[in-house]
Amino acid sequence: MANGQVRRRIWPRAVLVLLAIGGIALWWRHPVLNAYATTAAGFGARTACACHYQGGRPLDDCTRDFEPGMGLVFLSGDEEARSVTASVPFYASQTVTFTPPFGCVPERWQAPG
Repeated sequence: MANGQVRRRIWPRAVLVLLAIGGIALWWRHPVLNAYATTAAGFGARTACACHYQGGRPLDDCTRDFEPGMGLVFLSGDEEARSVTASVPFYASQTVTFTPPFGCVPERWQAPG
């Protein structure tokens, strides 16, 4: 067999093995990742709500107040409801509503399922 044929056979198998290892690692670390994502979404929503509705800054500017490592937290706002939703894709989301005189109040958290 030529050297090129061996490489063509090994390459797809190596990719499948790496994908399987990555999937197992994600499955094993899922509870930890979910906890971090839930915390990050809650912190991001509360921080962005205070920044936008109490501080008067644009919502896009509020990500500057995030802690390092919160690059996966995405914000969306609902001006009519005066709420901000922060989400970490595929893991968690949290909505916080600005309610005077109480300030930014998070929605009640519900366990999945």
